[in-house]
Amino acid sequence: MSYSSVRSSSRLAYIDWMRGLACVLMFQTHCYDSWLSAEARKSTFFMWSQLGGTLPAPLFLFLAGISFALVVDKLRQKDLMASQIARTTIRRGAEIFGLGLLFRVQEYLIAWGWAPWSDLFRVDILNTIGISMMLMGVNCGIVFWIARSHQAVALAGAAAAIALAIALMTPPLWTTWRPHWLPWPLESYINGVHNLGEPQPWLFPIFPWAGFAFAGLAIGLFLSSGWGRSHSSRTFALVAGGGVALIYLARWFDARPWQLYPVYDYWHTSPNFFLVRVGLLLIILSAVYAWCRWGAGQWGFSPLIQLGQTSLLVYWVHIEFVYGRFSILPKRAQDIRTASFGLLAIFLSMLFLSLMRTKLKGRGTAVLAWFRKPVSA
Repeated sequence: MSYSSVRSSSRLAYIDWMRGLACVLMFQTHCYDSWLSAEARKSTFFMWSQLGGTLPAPLFLFLAGISFALVVDKLRQKDLMASQIARTTIRRGAEIFGLGLLFRVQEYLIAWGWAPWSDLFRVDILNTIGISMMLMGVNCGIVFWIARSHQAVALAGAAAAIALAIALMTPPLWTTWRPHWLPWPLESYINGVHNLGEPQPWLFPIFPWAGFAFAGLAIGLFLSSGWGRSHSSRTFALVAGGGVALIYLARWFDARPWQLYPVYDYWHTSPNFFLVRVGLLLIILSAVYAWCRWGAGQWGFSPLIQLGQTSLLVYWVHIEFVYGRFSILPKRAQDIRTASFGLLAIFLSMLFLSLMRTKLKGRGTAVLAWFRKPVSA
């Protein structure tokens, strides 16, 4: 779920490691949610598994923002014009958005006969990643056109401000300021209303989810700055400290007796919960960087780095074997032990699929080149 040009190297392995961590958290969330019986879903184990499920989507979006920043940095080094950078990044975002629409069509066709037609218009994580990248591309073009100097600093500041604005606008757009005048497939991209009459927390609308991508863009630009590259250890220490500060700040705001909004939903729309999750992302980012640089993150083969390099593929495939018609276990009928074995099977099979994808990458091009060779006499 990132730019393919930003690949794992000794310096950037932490990005793939973190993306692989998001894949593993996603697997456990989806597997237990799909397979556990009604009785098992009452357990504390299930509660904690679903609490961990609040991290994969922010991780994917946050990392999309960081990857976006790294790509923008490479394009700026090529002295491309602001309009060219904007077009390149917006086009890539449109491709991801198109894949999200294609994924919905695929799921609908596989589930033909029992899936409602409205599933074609579900706002899923791929849709939001694509839209977020297009919005970041537009923002990039505008900022670079306005700012004649210190463009990276200006873009980072604008990205951080937009992330905060998205978080602050989320509660009213889900409640008192809902754009009822929009058709529900369009309103769903604002607040996840779908066709159910009220916003649904299991969808991924722009508010608040795109905020994580803009937060990633701001952090990615800080990491890729000249100072950030030359003082990497100090940079990540500052990032971790900023994460801790955000968490404490959010908890302080949440403890105040006054509220800004007439309707307050901490777990779904609260800016305070948004700040807590951004703080956690910053801490995780720094910890993963330290693990990959000084720990065992790259000692030999790393399953998480491998999964992170093919995260879009394993996301696309695993959904069908967990939630779809080809689920490897009967849904809503398993105890924790059986579902855990199923989770292990999903992890191993997705790791194998990822390895095959890496091994076979480029083979098709090589075969075509072989067939095109001139026949010698």
